[in-house]
Amino acid sequence: IVKRVSRVKKLNVSHISARYKLLTGFRHFSTSKQWNKALVLGVYENESTDSIDFTGTARKFDEKADGKISQLLLTVKKPLKCGKTRTLHAVDPEFSSVLVTCIGKRGEGYDELETVDKGRESIRAAVAKAVLQLRELGENEIEVDSCGDTEASAEGCHLALFSYDDLKAEKSRKPAVRISCATRYSQDKNNMEKEWRKGAILAEGQNLSRRLMEMPANLLTPTKFAEIIKEQLADKCEVLVRDKDWAESMKMGSFLSVARGSVEPPVFLEIEYKGRQSDSPLALVGKGVTFDTGGISIKPSQGMDAMRGDMGGAACVAGSLLSVSKLQLPVHVKAFIPLCENMPSGSATKPGDVVTAMNGKTIQVDNTDAEGRLILADALCYSEQFNPSLILDMATLTGAIDVALGAGAAGVFTNSDDMWNKLQKASVRSGDRVWRMPLFNHYTKKITECQLADLNNIGGSRSGGACTAAAFLKEFVNNKNWLHLDIAGVMTNSGDVAYLGKGMSGRPTRTVIEFINLMSKETNN
Repeated sequence: IVKRVSRVKKLNVSHISARYKLLTGFRHFSTSKQWNKALVLGVYENESTDSIDFTGTARKFDEKADGKISQLLLTVKKPLKCGKTRTLHAVDPEFSSVLVTCIGKRGEGYDELETVDKGRESIRAAVAKAVLQLRELGENEIEVDSCGDTEASAEGCHLALFSYDDLKAEKSRKPAVRISCATRYSQDKNNMEKEWRKGAILAEGQNLSRRLMEMPANLLTPTKFAEIIKEQLADKCEVLVRDKDWAESMKMGSFLSVARGSVEPPVFLEIEYKGRQSDSPLALVGKGVTFDTGGISIKPSQGMDAMRGDMGGAACVAGSLLSVSKLQLPVHVKAFIPLCENMPSGSATKPGDVVTAMNGKTIQVDNTDAEGRLILADALCYSEQFNPSLILDMATLTGAIDVALGAGAAGVFTNSDDMWNKLQKASVRSGDRVWRMPLFNHYTKKITECQLADLNNIGGSRSGGACTAAAFLKEFVNNKNWLHLDIAGVMTNSGDVAYLGKGMSGRPTRTVIEFINLMSKETNN
């Protein structure tokens, strides 16, 4: 026990911070290490016991191996179903293992009821299962079949292999694995490698979000969050770190009221990516509560450790910007991230206190655990000063959205049908679903009927909690293209998404990246 305590005391936080330069989670590969090479091949679901429906790459490899793959697969009379695998050995001298994974039925596409591209999702899940099985076998270099959609295949691999074990002893960490696309049989290698790189970058953005969300709150304070983001985005973005004095000068009384209970100083991050010149940038806003106790309206202790992920909105904004900048999308984005802790103390905001937001509206704080909307209020007001073409905010805002939608989709509140249609289209491509929720005046009345101030930060009852929270935020937005994503229900993954391990999910980072990509194409046409 003494030795373990000693090791923890010697933990160097700055050293930990430096490790986040390896955003994909891959570590340094020693040239002296012996690499075991494996291959993942895809097959389509087929009821026949006399033939195998290979992908193009798999068929060519089977021909190269003199039909050994098909012979071995047909030996077992039970055809492979979607998501099932067969692991073969000694079929080719170059590969110690060849794993065949079933990617579903040929020609599957958009499922209107599920609002998802089943073909792409099946590929992500199938290759994810394959690379994880090979890692368990000790394989550390894997070539992966594109399975007809190189981007989706790359996403599945890189998302599945993510693990946050940076603080564990070396022997307890997941082994490093090198992943590449099996391009050797392709007639268009350059395009395949381009699509593979895009898929890897999309996964890298989401994995950054997951890593930030998983970090313990004592290591990821508002100040440390800002330092890490500045390190990771400085090459492609301008990052401004604003302090408490600046927030006071901007009259951000709503934001600062949440930070009052903590000894950690609040930080306001302003990030700009200029992939093109524009006077009307896309604005991203992310809730950055690096730990949420609930404040004086304190939460139950059970499960409170997960509140280190209450900065999920901020993490997803950071992950989105990482991928957007690496993909060099021709778009102008400005991001705004208010960062603080919500802690109880003698200086904390008390239920019934009244605070004033940046736009002059007064807010009666009847529940200090409804703090996310308070910090977003000032961030949304500030973002309006830059004449944005649209505003998209993300926040792990309400438990009510989890009750309504669970992990099936992020809840979306918007005043624009056009923006909703584009976001929904982006979610179909990413496989990370969204679902539209109402912004009725019915909910606005719940927060404007207030005894002491212009607004109340809660709706007066448990009914429609996610809707009243969105109605509150609407009071601080004038933009006609506003989207609010309540991501509390998708904050963690416990087996709901096959290619994401258990823990913080980083959702819906890839959907937002795809949305920005769609907007960039529209703007430049």
